[in-house]
Amino acid sequence: MKKLSIAALLLAIVAFTGASTPPASQGSAPATFRVLLDTTKGPVVIVVDRHLAPHGAQRFYELVKAKYFDGARFYRVVPGFVVQWGAAANPAVTKKWSTNIPDDPPKASNTRGMVSYAATSVPNSRSTHMFINLGNNARLDGMGFAPIGKVTSGMSNVDHIYSGYGEAPDQDLIAAQGNAYLKKAFPKLDYIKTARIISGSP
Repeated sequence: MKKLSIAALLLAIVAFTGASTPPASQGSAPATFRVLLDTTKGPVVIVVDRHLAPHGAQRFYELVKAKYFDGARFYRVVPGFVVQWGAAANPAVTKKWSTNIPDDPPKASNTRGMVSYAATSVPNSRSTHMFINLGNNARLDGMGFAPIGKVTSGMSNVDHIYSGYGEAPDQDLIAAQGNAYLKKAFPKLDYIKTARIISGSP
């Protein structure tokens, strides 16, 4: 199961062919910032450190500012391994943001609670898909998965995100149909109600 899960991570969604220019910038991300994911299992706070992965932190900041993750389903949940999300509720929005960002060399380890992007199948292939490590996945470090920050509050809520569908949702159909597909075929999936930058020190 673990080997299959790692392989699936390496095959995670990358950019759509024919994607146009990226959306307008939401401004530069601060050195550190906090993001509150208001999920169907409760609040989850992520502290992002731009020093760990500058390109990844900046993209995450822009996605949150644009409200990209509002309504996004946790479509891949492997107990003890990862919780993954990253497709917008509306597939047109997913396509709009499907431009890739440059790789960041890992400066931290994929230990429990760390947050990373889910695509390193080819160089510079990260876009919007992310995961929270549920266990110590340090073996991912050498594969190029660079954490951008860590869950500092609400990890128990992350642990309870619905895992009954495992890796069954089809990522191509998610990309093409968004929540219309997921709500019909996988109605029990938990999701992010809203994702917002919150003030205050980490």
